[in-house]
Amino acid sequence: MIPFRLNPQSGVPVHEQLVQAAKKAILSGRLRPGDPFPSVRTLAAGLKIHANTAQRAVSILKQEGLLDIQPGIGTAVAARAPSARSERTRLIRAEMEPILVEAMHMGATLDEFQQLVAGEWQRLAPNTKQEV
Repeated sequence: MIPFRLNPQSGVPVHEQLVQAAKKAILSGRLRPGDPFPSVRTLAAGLKIHANTAQRAVSILKQEGLLDIQPGIGTAVAARAPSARSERTRLIRAEMEPILVEAMHMGATLDEFQQLVAGEWQRLAPNTKQEV
């Protein structure tokens, strides 16, 4: 099973979407150090993408130290964790930008947006403390 979804209509190159999806899965703990990572063939077939596209994404993840590739054994999530805070911030920022742009186009103020985010945060994670 492949723990990622891609959106071919997003305008973002598919290999970049795959890299970002894998990073999110690793940072969120859905994929942990030592967990097997799908092979290039499995990714290509499961996501209905070209094998070269899957290979490009796997190469980037390997180059960034997120995957360990052992010939004859397979590919696994690397034991070394990425710098979680900076990577998490970068990924969230990329996801937030289109939402912020849309809110601005709709005339929302920063205060309205912050209140909405805080409210949704509390709704989704009521037992966590907000950090300011």
